[in-house]
Amino acid sequence: MSASFTPAPEDVVWDLPGDAPHRLSLLVLPHAGGNAHAYGAWRAHLPADVRLLIGQYPGRGARYCEDLPASVDDLALPVVDALPADVGALVVLGHSMGSLVAFEVTRALQAAGRTPLGLVASACRAPVLPNQAPVHPERLDDDELVAAIKERGGTDDGILDDPELREIVLPAIRADFAIDDAYRCTAPDVRLDCPVAVLGGDADPIVPVELLAGWALVADHAVAPEVLPGDHFYFQQDLAGFFARLNPVLRSFDTAPAATA
Repeated sequence: MSASFTPAPEDVVWDLPGDAPHRLSLLVLPHAGGNAHAYGAWRAHLPADVRLLIGQYPGRGARYCEDLPASVDDLALPVVDALPADVGALVVLGHSMGSLVAFEVTRALQAAGRTPLGLVASACRAPVLPNQAPVHPERLDDDELVAAIKERGGTDDGILDDPELREIVLPAIRADFAIDDAYRCTAPDVRLDCPVAVLGGDADPIVPVELLAGWALVADHAVAPEVLPGDHFYFQQDLAGFFARLNPVLRSFDTAPAATA
């Protein structure tokens, strides 16, 4: 981030409340190359008393003119700083690279004495493990990178096929994939105090099912990954089915914080 520019908190964390006073806030951290817009539709699938917060990374949306992120801290720490003062009971969720960001957000909150009720990691390796499916964006020209993104899914092909839009989104995508490729938490004895729930797709070629159990390496509670039908962006293929599983997880965190995930 440019030292001369501080983004507005509402540009870093979107706040989408429901129609009732919130009992719980769900903070969602997007995938590599993703943005807050991609998760706005989740509002309609959450209970009215769950407040939806969505992180927006540098280099996109209202943060487009900021310096591109160079590390996971550039993605996570502004989100921590921008959380609403009245956030209350909080669950942090990330998808793919967003799970690594969610892990670092949770670590930062835990260090500040503000441990969330729980963490939900979706379609991602454990943060203490190396990336088993790196993209190596530095080795790819624009066409090759677009092909790699299309293969992974999660991004509208119409954006990638439009030359002007592609020019806008590709720098942030390159930056995110470089972070995801390199990231590995090497802090000694890293453990999260809160429960961790892990979800993934049964046909995910990027993060195979057997890798999901690795989250037990950073959890003090038992981790029992749940596998849903679909690929790396399994929730896009059945959003209602995804929330049929996620909403009970949120309730379990809220009503029994000490329970295993």
